[in-house]
Amino acid sequence: MRQRYPLGHYLASYVSPEELDQAVKLQKRTKSRVGQLLVDLGLLSEENLYKALSEQLGHPVLTDENFPEAPMSLGQENWTLFMRNYHVLPLERTRQGVRLVVADPLDLPTLDSIKLAMGVEDFDLCIAPKQRIDKWLDTYYGHESLSVDSIVDGMDEDELEILGGDDEEDINQLRDMASEAPVIRLVNLLISQAIEKRASDIHIEPFERDLRIRYRVDGILHEAETPPKRLQAAIISRVKIMANLNIAERRLPQDGRIKMRVAGKKIDLRVSSIPTQFGESVVMRILDRSSILLSIEDLGFPEDFQKIFLKMIHLPHGIFLVTGPTGSGKTTTLYAALNQINTADKKIITVEDPVEYQLPGVNQIQVNPKIGLTFSSGLRSIVRQDPDVILVGEIRDTETAEIAIQSALTGHLVFSTLHTNDAPSSITRLTDMNVESFLVSSVIEGILAQRLVRLLCDHCSRYIDSDPGLLRDLRTVIPDLPDSFRPRQGQGCDECGGTGYMGRKGIFELLVINEEIRSLINQNSPVGDLRKAARRAGMRTLREDGWLKVIRHETTVEEVVRVTQEDEFVII
Repeated sequence: MRQRYPLGHYLASYVSPEELDQAVKLQKRTKSRVGQLLVDLGLLSEENLYKALSEQLGHPVLTDENFPEAPMSLGQENWTLFMRNYHVLPLERTRQGVRLVVADPLDLPTLDSIKLAMGVEDFDLCIAPKQRIDKWLDTYYGHESLSVDSIVDGMDEDELEILGGDDEEDINQLRDMASEAPVIRLVNLLISQAIEKRASDIHIEPFERDLRIRYRVDGILHEAETPPKRLQAAIISRVKIMANLNIAERRLPQDGRIKMRVAGKKIDLRVSSIPTQFGESVVMRILDRSSILLSIEDLGFPEDFQKIFLKMIHLPHGIFLVTGPTGSGKTTTLYAALNQINTADKKIITVEDPVEYQLPGVNQIQVNPKIGLTFSSGLRSIVRQDPDVILVGEIRDTETAEIAIQSALTGHLVFSTLHTNDAPSSITRLTDMNVESFLVSSVIEGILAQRLVRLLCDHCSRYIDSDPGLLRDLRTVIPDLPDSFRPRQGQGCDECGGTGYMGRKGIFELLVINEEIRSLINQNSPVGDLRKAARRAGMRTLREDGWLKVIRHETTVEEVVRVTQEDEFVII
């Protein structure tokens, strides 16, 4: 009989010692299994976990090719709900008894129950991930889609009564509840559904009488299937455990991060929890590593803008700003710019809050105000590292602005962001920070304002009639637009979730600083004069760039108006 070692011995082939140690330490707090913790943390794929289990226990891993065409007869009893709840599937009778595939070969009580119910003495065990077994259960017995209700219906009444008090006993009970299979499945379902719907954020919001789950898809919040209010504490605690947060602390905001693999993709979730009147509100920002590194061509620039943008990001020195509200795609644009200029002959350093994605070949610094590492202190240290290009996540104060300007004056190319409504307003924002106007005029090379508009669904968009007022607006950018032009409108279908839109793309306002604008900056001219000078130099407004995308049948009039409505009073 061969010697069997602990699972960690076999996992060493698939994870590093540091990752294994991280899971072991977390296991001591959560009492979960090391292998599943590594999967939950996104450090180990389920396939590799089952390979390690097979090496340890000697049970073969069943692949799709090895499942029989039809399952064995189970008699008159309805086993479907039991098999789905415990992820087991009897395949065929053998000399040993029954060939059984299970997701958890160490769940001995369940195996004993099946032996008793089927009247057999032993099993010929195979193992497979839960998703694979569930898929074959759907194939054999019909698809019963997994839903929040189906998970909740399978929970005991005692499990549903966990409210989560403040004493130590309740905290321990809550931790145990958050580590139970139904709650884990429930949270994993909420995350997988959000990713399937292309959501950027998951909002878990407690109210007096209910718990609300909402997904932000293409910038718009949509209601999702909601668990009962009494599971609120367990669900939030499960998310906090996954993000390595303190589940006993409910009075202060906390931030954490979850790394996991969903549908074969590596997903990072940035988790934020804040105390509210009726419990903790949790928001998970979904960071899909495969979607952030877009090329310049994918951003949605008009051809003339793209040429100017490419020229500006290759300048040897100066400051290039990207401006817009939170969620307008500023980080994506800046990462695309860095990706474009990231070559072996350039040293690039960033200081960000937070570092959302790792950029190969780029030195990235995470801001940490608790230890005094702010944008300004980080930027001051960066300059001594002899970089060619610097990215400052955001210019928030006078000190950061002044250091960024000094960096540009000493021969560095600096990228950064500001929160202003349009490009010309960024100039006055800097002077409002008490930065000398002559310094602003001498280093700013260009400012890009942007928003994100939803794109029409290719599957259900149709031509609609246009009115004379629309044609008049569209002719501000295309004077010879024919009277026969008709825009398109999404009708809503299964592909787009009934919204009529699928995906998003940027609309832009690019301000290039020329001599006239530099002179106006030096004179502390009002933003209206700066805007008029920029228009004379060829700058299109955000709304005008949106009209171009309407004319190209990429988006709708309503969508352009929605994202540019705060600017309609300043368009000249």
